[in-house]
Amino acid sequence: MNENKYRGIIQKYKKFLPVSSKTPVITLNEGNTPLIYAGYLSRLAGKNMEVYLKYEGLNPTGSFKDRGMTLAISKACEENAKAVMCASTGNTSASAAAYAARAGIKCIVLIPSGAIALGKLSQALIHGAKVLAIKGNFDVALDLVKEVTRDYPIKLVNSLNPYRIEGQKTASFEICDYFGDAPDFQCMPVGNAGNITAYWKGYKEYKNLGLSRKLPVMLGFQAQGAAPIVRNKPIKDPETIATAIRIGNPASWKTAVEARDESKGLIDMVSDTEILQAYKILAAKEGVFAEPASAASVAGLLKLIKKGYFKNKKGKITCILTGHGLKDPERAIKTVKTPKVMAANLKSIIKEIGY
Repeated sequence: MNENKYRGIIQKYKKFLPVSSKTPVITLNEGNTPLIYAGYLSRLAGKNMEVYLKYEGLNPTGSFKDRGMTLAISKACEENAKAVMCASTGNTSASAAAYAARAGIKCIVLIPSGAIALGKLSQALIHGAKVLAIKGNFDVALDLVKEVTRDYPIKLVNSLNPYRIEGQKTASFEICDYFGDAPDFQCMPVGNAGNITAYWKGYKEYKNLGLSRKLPVMLGFQAQGAAPIVRNKPIKDPETIATAIRIGNPASWKTAVEARDESKGLIDMVSDTEILQAYKILAAKEGVFAEPASAASVAGLLKLIKKGYFKNKKGKITCILTGHGLKDPERAIKTVKTPKVMAANLKSIIKEIGY
């Protein structure tokens, strides 16, 4: 088999990343996710606006985390690490476990007990990670991971690891490559805030190299019950149905605020009701199934549309969908009606479907 035919983000964007010929490339062919035109949302946004969905749920483990994890695990292997560790609300654990399995090294995960979606937990477990559920939230778990990786020969692979940010910035490169320039606005969820940090870094690098002409206005959205940046103070007990962004003290808080301010954008919050409305709109109107945290970007877009934010503006809006809907199947089942049970009778079926 010709391995060179299969390219992940390290091979594709090598010249923009901190890698060398000595870096073993641990890849699952991540990246190259679709940018989907959203007709229904575009009509809501106004006649001069086009909305696109960057569907990161089509990465190998179903979330954007794979972009940063391929680089973090590759660099860990370059440094001869035998084990990696992370705290996670779900997606990071799934990604770390998969890439560690690919590399043949150990993966240890700390999760908040009872606060992780089943789809994500099953991934971490099936890939062979050592998963420990603690009696505490994500922020407590991350503090413990920092202590362990400081004192023992284990690499931290949360977004505090700079290689994670470097890998995640490649999504902005893909958007620019697709459009031939940066979008005018970008809506995205904000949890631990590494992703908004990474996108902004990538957009700035492309512009500085002359590969794009402009920078987008960055529009970030936290869940109302987990909105420390919006409230300008850590949240001790964050709460939201969007488990991926249920974080009360973001690790990349400072750089997220810098992205907001430098781009002349905003970081706002959306309620769980607004998130679920957007979640259902994405599936029913655009045919895209994303996890609830992803829908925070669209919930934010809809909130801004109602406020008239895009009135008299024109251009392209990208909404970042960070994870696949199958990451949290329980939420989908709770959101829809269960199938009606009926007799295996042709007449009854025809009547039920309205013919």
